[in-house]
Amino acid sequence: MLHIVNGDAVSDKLLEGGIEGEVLAWREIYSAGPLTSNLSAPEAMDLRAQVLEKSIGISAEDFKSGCAEQERRLEEFNRHDEIVLWFEHDLFDQSMLSYLLHWFSSRNLGETRLHLLCIGEFPGIEPFHGLGQLTVSQLMSLNRTWRPIGTREMSLGSRLWEAYTSANPLDMAYFLEHSREELQASELSFAYDAFKAHLSRLPSVDNGLGIAELATLRVLRQGDCTPLDLFRQVTDRLSILGMGDLEYWHMLSGLAKEPHPLLVISGTESAEQAGGPARMEQIPGFLGRQVSLTGLGERVLDNKADRVQEQGIDQWYGGIHLEGYHAAWRWDSREEKPVTG
Repeated sequence: MLHIVNGDAVSDKLLEGGIEGEVLAWREIYSAGPLTSNLSAPEAMDLRAQVLEKSIGISAEDFKSGCAEQERRLEEFNRHDEIVLWFEHDLFDQSMLSYLLHWFSSRNLGETRLHLLCIGEFPGIEPFHGLGQLTVSQLMSLNRTWRPIGTREMSLGSRLWEAYTSANPLDMAYFLEHSREELQASELSFAYDAFKAHLSRLPSVDNGLGIAELATLRVLRQGDCTPLDLFRQVTDRLSILGMGDLEYWHMLSGLAKEPHPLLVISGTESAEQAGGPARMEQIPGFLGRQVSLTGLGERVLDNKADRVQEQGIDQWYGGIHLEGYHAAWRWDSREEKPVTG
């Protein structure tokens, strides 16, 4: 038996709990960086590694070697009679799950059976962010509660991955609109909300802010706070994204970008000094510094200025790449759909 889980925290606890079989911690961040349907293409992996190194500080060489090793282990799937996928409700995990289902859908499984354990809550854990919050005993209480998945889930997962890695967000919007009931009736009942949240990360038609940037500035409008407090409050409000700290620091430094910052971080001379997680960690006491909303940030919140037009953008959302001072795609929250910029 092979358990594929969403990171080392869950892997370590399952091993400590004596779970039957082998455990493979899947270390990827499909919610960040450039994606294509076929990530095995060398040029796709090279671009992905370069962008993640520049944006969130992961060593490109370490990233590529880590991906190669986990793919090597995945290719040995037919050594196992059962494979259990352990995931949760948020975009971070649902994108990971869709990748794996896409991968398995193109293989002959033979005698290997696939199972899924996917939860969006747990008794006594509030707010629930994910499996990593659970103790060893709590995780082990989920043992054998997984459910079988078959060709329907693999087909849906593969189609989700194709839509997620498309350069056109209308592909995802169309899929979600026309497959909502099918998703809800399958073992992928969390996918609709997670990938709808993905689309809402696009710059708004109102002010150029994605859902996470908007939540950040709204917290700051209530008063100054530290980067750590911001991270906690925003990720509590937007647990559907499953955003990690590296992603959040990258987003925060973008909002502080000179010469038109929407927020300022005390003790940093410029946005370039806070331009990446490695540099952020070198700033003494960074997590406890004060973050304040600027006048421009106020005007953007009031829809009187546009973040993209003021600061520019260079951001990947799955297969969508937005760059420059004009966003080719935006999110219309009233219509709940992406529109051309």
